[in-house]
Amino acid sequence: MADAPLMVVDGAGVVTGWSRAAERRFGPATADALGLRVMDVLAGDTRRSGGYGEAPGGLRLEPLAGAGWAVWAADGTRGSGTRGSGHDDAVGAALLDVMFSQARVRVHVLDPDLRLLRISAPTSADTHRAGNLRGKLFRDVCAFEEPERVEAFVREVLRTGVPGVDRPFRAARGDVPGGRRTLALTAFRLQEGSGARPGGDGAVLGVSVSVVDISEQVGRLRRDAALDAVRDGVGGTLDVDTTCRDLVEALVPDYADVGVVEIVEAVLRGETPDPGPLGLEVPLRRAAYDGIGQAAHPVGDVRTVAPGTPYHRALSDLRIRVLSLDDAPWADADSARAGSLRRIGAHTLLVAPLTVHGAVLGLVSLYRCGDSEPFTEADVPVVSAMASRVALGIDNARRYVHEYTIASALQRRLLPQSTAPQPAVETDHLLLPGGDAGHWFDTIALSGARTGLVIGEVSERGIHAATTMGQLRTVVHALAALDLEPDELLARLYDTAARLAEERAQLPQSDPLNQEPLAATCAYAVYDPFTETCTVASAGHPAPLVVEPDGAAYVVGLPVGPPLGTADRAPVAAVSLQLKEGSLVVLHSNALRGHAQPTSGALRQALLPTDRPMGELCDAVARALPDDSELRGAALLLARTHAMPEDRYAAWELPYDRSAPATARRLTSKTLADWHLEGDTGDATELIVSELVTNAVRYGSPPVELRLILDRGLTCEIRDGSTTAPYMKYAGAVDEGGRGLFIISQLASLWGTRYAPEGKTVWSEQAIPGGET
Repeated sequence: MADAPLMVVDGAGVVTGWSRAAERRFGPATADALGLRVMDVLAGDTRRSGGYGEAPGGLRLEPLAGAGWAVWAADGTRGSGTRGSGHDDAVGAALLDVMFSQARVRVHVLDPDLRLLRISAPTSADTHRAGNLRGKLFRDVCAFEEPERVEAFVREVLRTGVPGVDRPFRAARGDVPGGRRTLALTAFRLQEGSGARPGGDGAVLGVSVSVVDISEQVGRLRRDAALDAVRDGVGGTLDVDTTCRDLVEALVPDYADVGVVEIVEAVLRGETPDPGPLGLEVPLRRAAYDGIGQAAHPVGDVRTVAPGTPYHRALSDLRIRVLSLDDAPWADADSARAGSLRRIGAHTLLVAPLTVHGAVLGLVSLYRCGDSEPFTEADVPVVSAMASRVALGIDNARRYVHEYTIASALQRRLLPQSTAPQPAVETDHLLLPGGDAGHWFDTIALSGARTGLVIGEVSERGIHAATTMGQLRTVVHALAALDLEPDELLARLYDTAARLAEERAQLPQSDPLNQEPLAATCAYAVYDPFTETCTVASAGHPAPLVVEPDGAAYVVGLPVGPPLGTADRAPVAAVSLQLKEGSLVVLHSNALRGHAQPTSGALRQALLPTDRPMGELCDAVARALPDDSELRGAALLLARTHAMPEDRYAAWELPYDRSAPATARRLTSKTLADWHLEGDTGDATELIVSELVTNAVRYGSPPVELRLILDRGLTCEIRDGSTTAPYMKYAGAVDEGGRGLFIISQLASLWGTRYAPEGKTVWSEQAIPGGET
């Protein structure tokens, strides 16, 4: 007897040991043979071994301790390759008998008509069953779902002799309602001389088919594939609804027939959920649904969970549960949902709460229907991992919504809430929805009935963008009150941005503000209704578009300076342009640059005709722009310019002598009477005019001009040819002069000085009683 057997076979007929003699005799190398079924080895498995093995003759079996068999060469050698005698053939037949009676793999021997000749029967019950099945067609033995495919597979092996290995087919599972099995079939043709090659001369005796139930393996692979699909396809977005839709799309129909995700309504608004079980009064919104049939409640429906249902229990104890729906005692508590489940034939429910740190975010309900495999407890760990990942993605999206809501509210509060009507300029704005960038704009009332138009953009996002936007907007307002020209205002805004950037650089490295340098753009324009000119300067922002009343359009030829916050400090130049009556000045965000072309841009087309109401023009622009993610949050400031109405102002050139104050008082009194502004307002205005003209004659140079403007208030302007600035003095008790500007400051709401190349203008503004103009 040899020192070692040819091979070792376990109780299931699987090779667990393989010798070099077996390699010489049967062909496969050790690495290839381990794990093969002994029937495959004896039949000559060309797919695994690459050749055809020896006949089963010349073999001897010996039982091993425990379970299994040792297979020896009958001549006591280690596989000399010699053919066995008739006695050896008997031993080979004994091996087959053992395999048929003790192996756990179900083996069927079929005749050429595919009728059952023999079936393995490890137990007495199987033996009785095998006797009843003998003579039946193989397609009817295992209750296959597609018997035609099974029969075609076996006949192909019978015709060609090429073995078919581990071919999966589905079969009904009689003992589990709605369940199915997956069976792996391996088939070999039987010929006279079992070692005959395909196409040989031996007579075809039939076919051997082994059947292995691989339902558990298939289920495990199915669960692993579903978990991988969730890991790969869910959680990549900061949108709660999208995350929920991605989940049901990843699971339906490969893992579940129906998938439903319901989210706590407050979570969708970005609110932080309370820890602990969910109360009955807390509403959930159906965020996603996918699968067969019609849902009981549509996506978007908001309702509370009915008490006594498995959904309520899952939200109460925060446990995943698998339930059979064949007997649903809770159906009366939620009749609409129970009726929907009956209509789609759902037989199993797997319900999982979505929780983060003990707080409930929502609920996932998965159903299997019809003849699908029912959910089992083996699905619970997999769904638990899915729910944890999805809950984390939803919580991240909730946090983003929370921060976005705060940032959006803050940005909206920083934008002008309303625009005061002006006699010479009509303004309106458009802020496209979505996005969290710092797009901002403003309309500023300036002295002399002028209007400042501002638009800017901050490169940051969220709350940081709102913070920077608020700082820059405040600075622009403060500088505009100084009556600076647009280029001068932006020059000082560069200084402010540089200081803000320096402060940001001094923050700790861990501070989010220190992670990104300050970068912003700004365009500032001033419209003067008396000259009908608009002066514009830009710090890195696109030049405005001008659309004239006849439809002609052009982009202002503006030298754009560097953005705010950069090291480049090139000089900023302002451009003045003459506007026609009724022209539209369009200041827009950088994202709208491509739509602001003067000939074919969407902005120009939407703004024609130009004489429509401003709100209607903004609505037309919103409709014309595409639904593009890059345009979300973009801003547009629209201004229609007019000349100053002649009945709202009066102007005179005064003599440059001592008679000028008296002349100014007389002209002022008459004009105020025409405007019905007499009494205290008239007296105060005459005193202001007298003091301003006196200073111009005493300290200025000709020409001296007086202009009264009835605009947001009553404005008095004195222009002279000197650039010397007046300043307020506080006169002593016995001083004879020095009280002029102090008196003006007490009588007027505002006063100041603005400069021009030809001199200066000192102005004061008074509020009109009752606010009427």
